[in-house]
Amino acid sequence: MPHKILVVDDSPTERFFLADLLAKRGYTVITAENGEEAYAKTKAERPNLVIMDVVMPGQSGYQVTRALARDPDTQAIPVVICTSKGTETDRIWGLRQGARDYLIKPIRPDELLTRIADLVA
Repeated sequence: MPHKILVVDDSPTERFFLADLLAKRGYTVITAENGEEAYAKTKAERPNLVIMDVVMPGQSGYQVTRALARDPDTQAIPVVICTSKGTETDRIWGLRQGARDYLIKPIRPDELLTRIADLVA
């Protein structure tokens, strides 16, 4: 059974890029365009991994990551933050919210696929 990955990004271009990349590698992909939708879909769909943008309308990716990490139903689902916020402080903050990994945009496809494979193996 293929692994299911939730891609969360408010940019349709970024969502399409990531969903297309992952689908071509055999992953089942679901998408969300904001934090509230991401939280609801994670609870309902139980993906094997969440790829989370940070800067979105409504809840930020940091807030949603923290909520997922604190929820007993979703805390075992790894979150990989993919964002343009590239300072070391941003990275440390994202990991403190419960993210398992932190990648800076523009995403290098090979790096993303390697990180995903390590987390859903």
